[in-house]
Amino acid sequence: MTVRPPQSLRQPFSIEGGFNVLEYELRAERASSLGRSGLKAEEALASLKGWDASRHHQEDRDARLRKAVDAVWGLFVQREICGLRNSRDVIQRYGIPDEVLVRLGSTQK
Repeated sequence: MTVRPPQSLRQPFSIEGGFNVLEYELRAERASSLGRSGLKAEEALASLKGWDASRHHQEDRDARLRKAVDAVWGLFVQREICGLRNSRDVIQRYGIPDEVLVRLGSTQK
């Protein structure tokens, strides 16, 4: 007589099911990286927004703009890696200014 183990003890990730542990780890890392990219873009955009002509030099603004462009570009790339192709919602959610989008070559608004 053979006894089959209960379904609750069955491995949740199996090769037969098409979803294995490696794929789970890769998806988790992509999601984590997307979150980090989002935070980096938020910080860079807040820094750009916080620039004040009376307290800062124009060179400081240019540096902040370059940093914001790099961070937003990284966010867009990470979103595409995760399969998220439409950037309109991100542009609206993060309030990405036109000058950043122009430097990225984006035509979406």
